[in-house]
Amino acid sequence: MVTTLLLFLIAYFFATNIGASGAAASMGITYGSGAIKTKKIALLVCGIGVFLGAVLGGGAVVKTLGSGIVPENVISVTIALIILSSACISLFIANLSGIPLSTSEVTVGAIVGVGMAFNALFIHTLITIVIYWIVLPTTAFLLSFFANRIIRVIEKKFPSLSIGKWQTILATAVILVGFLEAFSSGMNNVANSVGPLVAAGLITIEQGTFTGGLFVALGAFFLGGKVIETNGKRITNLSLLQGGAVSGIGATLVIIASYFGVPVPHAQVTTCSILGVGTSDKGRKIWKEAIIAKLVKTWVISPILSLVISYNFVKFFVDFDLSGIAILLILMTIVYLLSLWKPDEKTQSIYKEKVVPKNIGGN
Repeated sequence: MVTTLLLFLIAYFFATNIGASGAAASMGITYGSGAIKTKKIALLVCGIGVFLGAVLGGGAVVKTLGSGIVPENVISVTIALIILSSACISLFIANLSGIPLSTSEVTVGAIVGVGMAFNALFIHTLITIVIYWIVLPTTAFLLSFFANRIIRVIEKKFPSLSIGKWQTILATAVILVGFLEAFSSGMNNVANSVGPLVAAGLITIEQGTFTGGLFVALGAFFLGGKVIETNGKRITNLSLLQGGAVSGIGATLVIIASYFGVPVPHAQVTTCSILGVGTSDKGRKIWKEAIIAKLVKTWVISPILSLVISYNFVKFFVDFDLSGIAILLILMTIVYLLSLWKPDEKTQSIYKEKVVPKNIGGN
C-alpha cells in the first residue's frame, strides 16, 4: 500500500513538473510576441492545450511506454516505482550538472534499463524509437531551413505584413500555433508520467491520460509562470513568421510521432528547427563546437544515465546484486565532467532562439 501510494505521488509530481517546464514553454512565442498579453491567459491556453492533447491523443504513447518496450508483465508496482524514480533522479542529477534533459529520453532509458535487467526487451520497438529520435530532428532542421528561405522572400516582398490588419491575422496564427504545440506536448509527454502506472495495472489508459493530463495542465498553469516569462521575454532576432514556423514544424512532427505511439524529445525537435533557421540565415558559422557538445550531452548521456540507474535499482532492490554500482559511478563522473564543457554566451544565444519576435502590439 505504501509503495503504491509513493508510486502515484512520484508519477503525478513528475507530471506536474512536465507541465511546469516543457508544456509552459510551448506558449513562449505567443506570450513573448504580445499575441496574448496576459501571462495567466497564456498559461490557461497552454493548460487547456496539453490536457486536450493528453486526453484525445496520448493513449498511443502511453501504450508504448507501458508495454511496447518491455513485456507488460515485467512491470510490477515496484518496477514502476523504479522506472519513475530513475527518471526523476536522472533529471535531478542533470539539473545539478547544468545539463537540460528530455523527460521522454530519461523515461525510455529507465524502461530499457529494466528490460536489460530482466533480459526482456523488445528490440524492434527500441530501434524504432531511436530512428524517430534521429529522423525527426533532422527533418525539423531541413524543413525549417527551406521554410526560412521562403519566409525571407515573403518578408522582402511584403514588408506590410508587420503592420495594420496583418498584425491581428499573424497574432491569431501565432496563438493557434502555440495551442497546437501545447496540444502536441500533451499527446507525447503525459505518457512519461503515467505509462508505468498503466503497465502496473493500477489504472487504465483512459484514466492515465485524463489524470496525467490534468496534472500536466495544472503544472503548466500554476508553476509555468517563470518558464514562460523567461522564454517569452528573450527577444531574439527571429521574426514572427520564423517563430511561427519553428513552433508549427515542431508541433506537427511531434503530433505525427504521437499518433504512431512513439515517445520523442520535443526539445530536440525544436532545437533543430531553430538551427535550421539559423543555418539558413547565417550559414555554417552557427555550427559551433559548443552547440554540438550540448546536443551530445542532451541526446546521448541522458537516456544512458537513466538506463544505468534503473538497471542498478533492479539489480540492487530485486536481485540484491551490487555488480553494476561501479558502472553507475563511472557514468555519473562522466556526466559531471561533461557538465564543465559549456557553450560560450554567443552560442547560448543561438540555442535560446526558441522564442521569437518583438511585441506585435508595440507594448
